[in-house]
Amino acid sequence: MSQHTQRLKVLLAGVFSQILCIGIARFSYTPLLPVMQDQTWLGDAEGGWLAAINYAGYMCGAVVAASLSDLQLKDRLYRIGLGMAVLTTAGMALTDNVVLWSLLRFLSGLSSAGSMLIASGLILNWLIRHHHRSELGIHFAGVGLGIMFAAIAVEVMLRLALGWADQWLWFAFLGGLLAIPAWRWLPPPAPAGTPHHGKPMVDQQPSRRFLWLMMAAYFCAGYGYVISATFIVTIVEREPALAGMGQLVFLVVGLSAAPAVMLWDLIARRMGYLGALLVAYLIQVVGIVLPAVSESLTAVLISAVLYGGTFIGCVSLVLTMAGRLYPTRPAKLMGKMTLSYGVAQIVAPALTGVLAEQSGNYNQGLWLAGGLVMLGAALVLLLRATDTTAAQLDQSNRLASS
Repeated sequence: MSQHTQRLKVLLAGVFSQILCIGIARFSYTPLLPVMQDQTWLGDAEGGWLAAINYAGYMCGAVVAASLSDLQLKDRLYRIGLGMAVLTTAGMALTDNVVLWSLLRFLSGLSSAGSMLIASGLILNWLIRHHHRSELGIHFAGVGLGIMFAAIAVEVMLRLALGWADQWLWFAFLGGLLAIPAWRWLPPPAPAGTPHHGKPMVDQQPSRRFLWLMMAAYFCAGYGYVISATFIVTIVEREPALAGMGQLVFLVVGLSAAPAVMLWDLIARRMGYLGALLVAYLIQVVGIVLPAVSESLTAVLISAVLYGGTFIGCVSLVLTMAGRLYPTRPAKLMGKMTLSYGVAQIVAPALTGVLAEQSGNYNQGLWLAGGLVMLGAALVLLLRATDTTAAQLDQSNRLASS
């Protein structure tokens, strides 16, 4: 098998794992939320808490990813995560008990860390060892494709008049099919430390100041991301003039996210990681608050494009930067960054659900999310102006691109 074919299969394994563990196990909840609210006892506050529990599971997965250095163990956990994503999705159809739903959402969040963090580290390590460019844009395109997949699948199943439980079961069946290439096409990792040409890979220890400011900025990004990721379909469906458009808007989010990650790789080559990240934050602020400013379909679709085109770019840029700082243990810093991102994802949906229950709409939650992402942009700007860590990474990235 040629190196080009092998690289493509490794990247596609990551894409399929993202569609399964993020698109189905995690994001299918977003378009299914209004269906479940209509057909079960689920309310706004309960919907927000279930989302928060899912993100708590993801954060626990991030802790595991950050604490492990054995690549073979991570490989086994990645494969366990694929199976867990399928089983927890099927389990959602078998009960309407809040305790069991909470447990299943927690475990599905735990499995999503396998494709987002552990697979990212395994793929980045493989790319570096085989002398390929250490960029994860194609891998993270799977998140956008997963959102598209979830939106289209729910729309088709609604047209077939399937109930909420049947939709979860169909998602589990489709997830089982996706698990096959995700499992088979990612090869077991080689021992860490030395690539094929014998030159050791060297970790670059960033300053404590860089770590703390970057984690704070990533917390802000996580807060802004999760509000639209969890509630965008429900927000749209609540507007009488937009009823029935929720799946379309969620599909546009995925359509915008899938190619955008490769675009942000290109922007980072020109502007540097933090320069690209700053632009992504500022665009995302507009995308988050637009539905609170205007209830028109045009505004909501523009919001979906801006949000979808930036949120996964932020994740890809930060995790690629983390992987380049720690090429021998890429999940180490990825996990720490994701902890801050994950804390925001626990707090934000629960708080937003309570605010929506009290006010009858999601506008307060959207404005709060936009304000925090703007704060994150200010922190990124401060880092870009005063820290040398990212500048060193940008210089090595330009040399690799030349």
